[in-house]
Amino acid sequence: MKHILNKLYDHQQLTKEEAKGVLTNISNDSYNPSQIASFITVYLMRGISVEELKGFKEALLELAIPFDVRGQDTIDLCGTGGDGKNTFNISTLASFVVAGAGYKVVKHGNYGVSSVSGSSNVIESFGYKFTNDENTLLRQLDDCNICFCHAPLFHPALKGVGPIRRELGVKTFFNMLGPLVNPAQPNHQLVGVFNLKLAKLYKYLHEEMDKKYKIVHSLDGYDEISLTADAQIISNQGDSLVSPEDFGMNILSQSEIFGGDTIESAAKIFKLVLENKSTVAQKNVVVANAALAIQCFEQEASLNDCTLTALESIENGKALHSFQSLLN
Repeated sequence: MKHILNKLYDHQQLTKEEAKGVLTNISNDSYNPSQIASFITVYLMRGISVEELKGFKEALLELAIPFDVRGQDTIDLCGTGGDGKNTFNISTLASFVVAGAGYKVVKHGNYGVSSVSGSSNVIESFGYKFTNDENTLLRQLDDCNICFCHAPLFHPALKGVGPIRRELGVKTFFNMLGPLVNPAQPNHQLVGVFNLKLAKLYKYLHEEMDKKYKIVHSLDGYDEISLTADAQIISNQGDSLVSPEDFGMNILSQSEIFGGDTIESAAKIFKLVLENKSTVAQKNVVVANAALAIQCFEQEASLNDCTLTALESIENGKALHSFQSLLN
């Protein structure tokens, strides 16, 4: 690690193989916590390269517990986190909306590090028991159109990193890796990123994958469609800028999508959205993200049609049914 740290301190980038080797060695407990913290901290002060991100990704996928979805068309809706906005769990809610609309979702998630309530926090608060048993997950995918892959159960190699990330309490390059290392490797993806530089890195990586994808960044800093500003969309069909009006919706204030300061407050909003009892703003922001995910499958469909499909999933109770079925 000394050689790697000195190279990074000298403002040099790692090769893909060096990056892969570091993550592999972290999993083998080859480094002490201080060395790992120092390594992580470097990437808080400078950007990550495509080759470094590729190396980290390859290492984690090779070390992960695999999940074979048996050739099914699936999608993950997953943001990088780290935008510091403390929204409620928009992408997780949108996942249930997409599932309610009839599409298969393999949601990859974790506990919040730089936010109050990560996707795992809110799902667990409703009594959901995490598992990495493939048969159980496949049954959930069949019965509910959704299953949940809790990252620590599929990436045991990173068990030593979790406490360090929590102690640091800020976004790290592991935030960037989360959406890339879903153990099921779904063939559709909606991913939100916290800045445009990372969006471009993700574009390079996704161009090498056989996926239908959309990479999203709201221009006021959110790692999802926030409806508080226009958003940049990068996809396998090209790049575009979308506004709230493109979804047939009004622009929102940031306070309208705030998730609160506790897991309990985020969970309350979560339940209200699925029960179609939330504010219009909360409902709309979930629908907008779900609509983009649906469009990953229905690439010839208009955004308006996909928005109507997502809206119907909430209003006809199918999103709620998908959620309740997963809990039972």
